[in-house]
Amino acid sequence: MELGKMDTSHRDEPTYLAWSIFNTFCCCLPLGVAAIIYSCRVNNANSLGDAGRAQESSRIAKNLNIASLVVGLIGIIMLIVMMATVLCKSIHT
Repeated sequence: MELGKMDTSHRDEPTYLAWSIFNTFCCCLPLGVAAIIYSCRVNNANSLGDAGRAQESSRIAKNLNIASLVVGLIGIIMLIVMMATVLCKSIHT
């Protein structure tokens, strides 16, 4: 390999670990924890050079993060609607 050229034949899959941690604390705890587990599996597979397992675990971690974010947003919207309903009822009584 020439000096200054990088070997791009092995590409690490994204772990989504930061997103997983955010989702665990801010959106949906169970899905966030599962996403952290799969993010760690991606990191381990990347370290071992197991591209297939890294790619599969990365895909699962991403899907779990998306699901966690959606569940968290739906929960927040429901909470806001319920609080607004209670507030409106208390103002009108």
